[in-house]
Amino acid sequence: MRRRTPLPPAPLPQRDGVDPVRVRLPYGGTWATVREHLVERLTGAGPGMIESMFDSGLIVGADGRAVAPDAPYEPGMFVWFHRELSAEVPVPFPVHVLHRDEHIVVADKPHFLATTPRGSHVAETALARLRCELDIPTLTAAHRLDRLTAGLVLFTVRPEERGAYQTLFRDRRVRKEYEAVAPYDPALALPRTVRSRIVKERGVLAAREVEGEPNAETHIEAAGHRGGLARYRLVPATGQTHQLRVHLNALGVPVLGDPLYPEVTAPVPAGDFRRPLQLLARRLEFTDPVTGAEHTFVSGRALQAWESYEGWAARG
Repeated sequence: MRRRTPLPPAPLPQRDGVDPVRVRLPYGGTWATVREHLVERLTGAGPGMIESMFDSGLIVGADGRAVAPDAPYEPGMFVWFHRELSAEVPVPFPVHVLHRDEHIVVADKPHFLATTPRGSHVAETALARLRCELDIPTLTAAHRLDRLTAGLVLFTVRPEERGAYQTLFRDRRVRKEYEAVAPYDPALALPRTVRSRIVKERGVLAAREVEGEPNAETHIEAAGHRGGLARYRLVPATGQTHQLRVHLNALGVPVLGDPLYPEVTAPVPAGDFRRPLQLLARRLEFTDPVTGAEHTFVSGRALQAWESYEGWAARG
């Protein structure tokens, strides 16, 4: 089995908890210079942006030195630079750290905050915040939690141990328990285990169920009801995109505040933090693959619609 060549370390430091962008020049192609390739490849940077970055010495090679504007194209070469970040509306809720040791950090993430940089959410992410607040630049996420979902996220401290913790999730050796608030249906028989095939197509916001071999499984229990609402306990055996939201919606009880299920609604304006999705990653249990310790973590957050539906509906 051929071993993968280790990636060279980034020659640029993080900025506000965000790693520099790394680009590897592909083999093949007819580009004469590094600059010519990046101008063609990074069209989203805006007119003249790449040229300006070369002129300012902001694009560097593995040695940390600025790549000259006329540097010849070298297949396989790595270059790094910091992206110019768009202004992001701060998410006005803290990330609570429940556990920290030399191997892992377990955080209790609020609604509306992305776990890791993606799309328009880069600096306003749990990862970037924790790297700065805890002064752990090597911190990485072992898994992801949707931006709109609150609750527990596991981060790793040492890069060489990240794979061991990620394998826990891949091999389904982590017990995750979620809580949701959704409409109450007295005809819905619970507990039950829902199995279906879920597909999420690139560029399409909502996932959907299709015919075929099930790839998603969720155990669903009732945890109380009042005033036309119910609290549901959800234990997923798999981790398909939007799995819990899709399964509750398929049962006719979509999660309160869901902008995608049962139908996609118009995006809310930036900075609108009203009526958060009533889904919470409540509990996380696993055996530490490095230390052998048995871990159980429980979120300290509460779903507001269950505490006060009127307060949640009027929030803002």
